[in-house]
Amino acid sequence: MKTMRLWFACVFGLALSMVFGWSYGFFAALLPVFIIARTDDWHCSLINQMVFGIILVTLEVNFISGFLQAYPWLMTVAVAILFLSKCIAMTKPSSYLFGFTGLLVGSIALNFISYPSFDIEDFTVTLWVSAFAIYPICALAYFLFPEPVNLKVVKPHAAAAVPHDHIGVLRQAAMGWTIAMLAFLIFQFADLSDSISAQASIFIVLTPMTFLGSMAVAKIRISGTLLGCVAGMAIQLALSSWANNGLLFLMAFAIAAGFFAWLIAMGGVKSGLGFSALSALAVPLTTAFQPGQQDAFFSIVYRFSSITFAVILTSLAIWLTHCVLVRVIKA
Repeated sequence: MKTMRLWFACVFGLALSMVFGWSYGFFAALLPVFIIARTDDWHCSLINQMVFGIILVTLEVNFISGFLQAYPWLMTVAVAILFLSKCIAMTKPSSYLFGFTGLLVGSIALNFISYPSFDIEDFTVTLWVSAFAIYPICALAYFLFPEPVNLKVVKPHAAAAVPHDHIGVLRQAAMGWTIAMLAFLIFQFADLSDSISAQASIFIVLTPMTFLGSMAVAKIRISGTLLGCVAGMAIQLALSSWANNGLLFLMAFAIAAGFFAWLIAMGGVKSGLGFSALSALAVPLTTAFQPGQQDAFFSIVYRFSSITFAVILTSLAIWLTHCVLVRVIKA
C-alpha cells in the first residue's frame, strides 16, 4: 500500500498544480512524497515540521532580502547565522526535518533573490500553498490506501544521522554549515539561475551529515537523476504532438511515477534512487516544458550534467571539510 500512497500523492499533487496553475508545481508533487516515504501511517508532527520550516525560512529570506540585500557583508553574516541554526537543528532527530527543509528552501530562495527577474512574493505564496496542500494530500493518501491492520506500523524516522556525542554533533553542524556557506557564495558570485537542481543536490548529498553517508548518497543521486532524466525524455518522445493534452501528459507522468514510487517504497538505497529519479522527472516537466512552445530536452540534459558536476564537487568539498574537522575538532 505504501507504493500506492506515494504514487497517489505525487500524481495528485501535480494535478493540483496543473489545475490551479502554480508556478513551482514540483513542490506540490514532491513534498508529500518526502513525508509519506518516512512513515507508514499519519503523523502530523512530521508535516508540521516541514510546513513550519518552510514558512519560517521564507519569512527569514524575505526579511534578509528586504533589509540587507543592499549591504552584502551584513547579508552574508545574516545568512551565516540562518544556516548555522538550520544545521544545528539537523543534528537533532526531533528537529531534523525542520532544519533540512529550512536549509534547502532557504538556499534556493537566497540564490534566486539575487536575480532581478525573480519574484520573491510569487515564490513565497506558491511555496506556502504547496506546503499547506501536504495536509489534504497526505490525509487522502493514508485514507484511500491504509496499511493492512496485520502489519506492524513503522514509526517515522526524521533523521538521517543520530549523533551520540557532543564532538559528533559539533562536527556535523560544522560540516553542514561549511558546505552550505560555500554553496551560497558560489551561487551568489556565479550566474547559475537555471541550476536549482544542482543546488538542491548539494544539500541532498549533505543530508546524512557524515562523510561516509554523503559519499553513498552522492552515487545514488547521480544514478537516480539519470533514470529520471531518461524517463522525462521518453515521455516527451511518446507524447510528441499530443503533449498539449493535459490528461495524456498526466497519465504519462503517472506511469513513470508509479515505477519510482515502487522503488521509494522498498526503502534503503532503492528509496534514495527512486526519489532522485522522481525529482529529476518532475522538475523539468513542470518548469522548462511548455507543450507546443518549448520542450525540456536541453533542460533535462543540462539538469543531469549540472547535478553530476555539483555532486562531484560537493563530495570533494565534504571530504576536504571532513579531513580538516577531524584534525581541528578532536575528541
